Amino acid sequence: MPLLKQLFKPTNRDLLKRIGFTLVALAIFIIGTTIQVPGTESITKNLGFLELVNTMGGGALQNFSIFALGVMPYITATIVMQLLGELIPYFQELNKQGHVGRQKINTYSRYMGILFALLQGYAFSFMFLGRSASATEYIYISVVLTAGTAFLLWLGDQITRKGIGNGLSLIIMAGIIATLPQMFIDAFQGLVVFDGTTQEITLGIVKFILFVIIYFAIIVGVIFVQMAERKVPIQYANKSTTYGQSASYVPIKVNTAGVVPVIFASSLMAIPGIIASLINNESFSLFVQNYLTYTTPVGFIIYVIFIFLFGFVYTYMVFKPEDFAKNLQESGGYIPGIRPGNETKTYLSKVLTRITCLGSVFLAIIVALPIIFSNVTSLPTSVSIGGTGLLIVVGVALETYKQIEGSLLSRNYKKGYSRR
Repeated sequence: MPLLKQLFKPTNRDLLKRIGFTLVALAIFIIGTTIQVPGTESITKNLGFLELVNTMGGGALQNFSIFALGVMPYITATIVMQLLGELIPYFQELNKQGHVGRQKINTYSRYMGILFALLQGYAFSFMFLGRSASATEYIYISVVLTAGTAFLLWLGDQITRKGIGNGLSLIIMAGIIATLPQMFIDAFQGLVVFDGTTQEITLGIVKFILFVIIYFAIIVGVIFVQMAERKVPIQYANKSTTYGQSASYVPIKVNTAGVVPVIFASSLMAIPGIIASLINNESFSLFVQNYLTYTTPVGFIIYVIFIFLFGFVYTYMVFKPEDFAKNLQESGGYIPGIRPGNETKTYLSKVLTRITCLGSVFLAIIVALPIIFSNVTSLPTSVSIGGTGLLIVVGVALETYKQIEGSLLSRNYKKGYSRR
C-alpha cells in the first residue's frame, strides 16, 4: 500500500497532527525570515563567503531579518564540541556516559551556540552597518540576532518533540526550499530574452528547460550517492547463517560525513573576511579578496582541499575502526576471512579510506558546481546548480521520509501482532 494511502487512514490521525504541527512551525520560521531587524535595511551587496549562511536561512541574512544568523552558530558549536570530544578527557568521558553524557554535551553546545551567535551578530552588524553606528546600536542588533537564533533552537526542539523529524534539520531544509522558487524565476528571466526575436526567445526557453533537466538530474545523482553504502558482512561465533536467512552486516555510507565538512570549511574560509571587515586594513582586505575567497582560483583550491580533508577527519570521528573492531571482538563477532583484532581494524580502515575518498570527491564536486557555474555563465548569483543546499535538502528529506515510513510500518506491525 502506498505511503500516502496509509498516512491518511483514520488510525493515523495523530501522525497527521504531528506533520501539521511541523508545517505550522516551519511556516512561522519562513515568516520570520521576512521580518527585518528594526532600524536596518536589506543587504544589497554581494554576500560572498556568507552566501551559505544566507541559503541555509532562507534568504534571512540578505533581508537582515531577526533570523539572519539562523541555526548556523549552534551547528558550528556542535562541530566544535565533537572535536573537543576527541581532544579533551572530560568530554571523552561524557561521550562514554551514554544518554546522560550526550544531554550534557548538548547543553554545552547550546550555550556555546548562543555565545557564537552573539559574536557573529556583532561581527555582522559591524560588517553591514559600517562604522557610522554607535556601540549601543551594535549591541542592540547583536542581541536581536542572538534572540532570533535562540528562538529557532527552541522551535527546532518543539518540532522534534511534537512534530516529525529532526527540528533543526527541517528548519534548514525549509529555508533552502524557500529560496528555490525565486531561483527558478531568476534563471528564467536570465535565460529567456522577451524583447528579442522569436528565435532568441525559443532558444532561451530551450536553455531554461535544459537547466531544469540538469538540476533534477543532479538531484537524482545526489540521492543515489546519499543512499549508497558498502555492506561489510559480519558473522558471530555463536550463530550460523542458514539458507534464506539474511546475514548480518555493517553499512558504511559513501558520504558518512554529510555536509559537516562543507560547513566547517566555509566557517574557516569566512574567518579572514570577518577579520578584514573588523580591522579595516586595506592591504589585508585586498589579500583576503584575492586569495582567501572561494571565487578566486587560489581560494577555490584551498576551499576544496579543506572539504576533502575535513571529510576524512569527520568520518573517522564518527566511525572509529579501532573501537568497532574491539566491540566486535568482545561480542564474539568477526568479518569472514579476517582475523579479529588488529587485522579487522586494518581491514576496516582500508575500506573506510577508499569509501571516504570517493565520498569526499563527490562532496567537493557538488560544492564546486555552483562556483564554476557562476563563473562560466552570466546568470545572477542566486541561480546555481548543485551546492550544499541540495545536499542538505536531499539528506533531510530522505531521513524524514524514512522516519514516517518506519512509524507507519511499526503501527502496522503492532496492529497485526495484536490480532494474533
